[in-house]
Amino acid sequence: MKSVGAKIIQQYSTFDKGLIILNMGFAYKICEQHAVHFITCTVTQWIDVFTRKCYADIVIESLKYCQIHKGLNVYGWVIMSNHLHLIISCNPGFELSDTLRDFKKFTASKIVTEIENNTCESRKNWLI
Repeated sequence: MKSVGAKIIQQYSTFDKGLIILNMGFAYKICEQHAVHFITCTVTQWIDVFTRKCYADIVIESLKYCQIHKGLNVYGWVIMSNHLHLIISCNPGFELSDTLRDFKKFTASKIVTEIENNTCESRKNWLI
């Protein structure tokens, strides 16, 4: 799979080795970087990645990291089997679009690595 760079209008986080992409839609652009936003990130092809707790935990740890180091404010979140919803904003001095780009890129690559290294993952062959 070809890696797609992060763009404001067509934001993707991808990892060259696999299908794990956290996608934030095509038609939306973050204009107010410090306002509160409702964001939905989906897994490419709606694959049920988050049915395994270990992969959902990576999302939670990534959110915690962004809260501490990237000025992310999380007001609400839910992780579904193949997507997540966030109600978030960023502190002054940070750009929400940059934080989301970094969050999605890191989280996607971390999940792919976890899938590759998980000897108990029965779906590994078609996940990556």
